[in-house]
Amino acid sequence: MSRRHHAMRAACGAMLLSSLLAGCGDSDERELRDWMDQVKRDTHPTVKPLPEPKDFIPYAYGAKEMADPFSQNKLLGELARVAATSANPNQPDMQRPRELLETFPLDTMRMVGTMAKGGTSYALLQIDRALYQVKAGQRIGQNFGVVTRVTEDAVTIREVAQDAAGEWVERMAKLELQSKETGQ
Repeated sequence: MSRRHHAMRAACGAMLLSSLLAGCGDSDERELRDWMDQVKRDTHPTVKPLPEPKDFIPYAYGAKEMADPFSQNKLLGELARVAATSANPNQPDMQRPRELLETFPLDTMRMVGTMAKGGTSYALLQIDRALYQVKAGQRIGQNFGVVTRVTEDAVTIREVAQDAAGEWVERMAKLELQSKETGQ
């Protein structure tokens, strides 16, 4: 057998094989398409109807003119009312006139020295550029503070402030002597 004859036989065999495969592929695809068409015809989908929507009735807010329950003024008013009726021994006298040093917060004051006059110890406090003398028993700070003790290196103060529940509580504070070299 010649080479040419052999090549021709191989080419014919390949064409025969491809035509057979093409025929098989076509029949499988046709069978699949027939099945899908039949399922489409036989299947009838059912959809449940959606429920009717409920009628919405808007709510008319009629409390616009009433006091805001979250108002800070209402809270402060209530705290003041409770404080006025409580028998707390720490409650300060709100009717007494305020002294000059009660207008300044303690953190703006610096103790810069001490002095003695007539057997009484005084602390020298600097607020901004002004110098003030304070002694035991004097009122100081914005939290109803009273100077309880003056020593060479500190001023001890008893303050009274309201806690979150509106109760008057006592707390101690101290202003310590500030050195000039460190500025503290």
